[in-house]
Amino acid sequence: MLHGETELRLSHEGTGAILLDGAGAVFDDSVQKKVWRLARDLKFMHGVLETVPGMNNLMVVFDPLMLDAYVVEMAMRDLWEASARGDSTGRIVDVPVFYGGADGVDLEDFASAKSLSVDEVTQRHTAPLYSVAAVGAMPGFVYLSGLDPTLAAPRLANPRQGVPKGSVIIGGGQTGIMPITAPSGWHILGRTPLDLFDPNRARPALFAPGDQIRFVAERQI
Repeated sequence: MLHGETELRLSHEGTGAILLDGAGAVFDDSVQKKVWRLARDLKFMHGVLETVPGMNNLMVVFDPLMLDAYVVEMAMRDLWEASARGDSTGRIVDVPVFYGGADGVDLEDFASAKSLSVDEVTQRHTAPLYSVAAVGAMPGFVYLSGLDPTLAAPRLANPRQGVPKGSVIIGGGQTGIMPITAPSGWHILGRTPLDLFDPNRARPALFAPGDQIRFVAERQI
């Protein structure tokens, strides 16, 4: 049980993977820290091929010829209970953002829909210290927790076919950064010149789970 309320759920995904669901419908930062720690600990288990943290969940991929699924499941449960402290050792990185104008084509309409000024939206967006909960969906894409709930907004009814690389975006209760130009229904508030993914780097993805991001406004409308 988690916090005495939420039951840890494990589901088998074929013969060589187990999915851990650590929380209910509401994202929990303390659960995410336990997910990160469990992902790190299980990497050292003989026969585990990969651990993939998600938003309050974790996929563990293993070789069923080397490890029995029951052994993996018991290890996951035991380590989960032992990882209550869930410490984070990630970096804190300032991310420069050019808000509005051609870089943030939705900013004015977004602010108007919220009955806020552009300055207020920018200030609320740059105020939190965000945590990289998970990396996925596309190479280098960061799922960030910590968005001011007043900035949460439904995704666009008609997604754009090509949201530019570097776009700083909001969709639902999350904010993120586009690592490549790709379709998306999230609102575009600005752009960062940082390159989130480069396959030629020693560490291709700029951010890892557990890192923290602080958006820094370089320009406003």
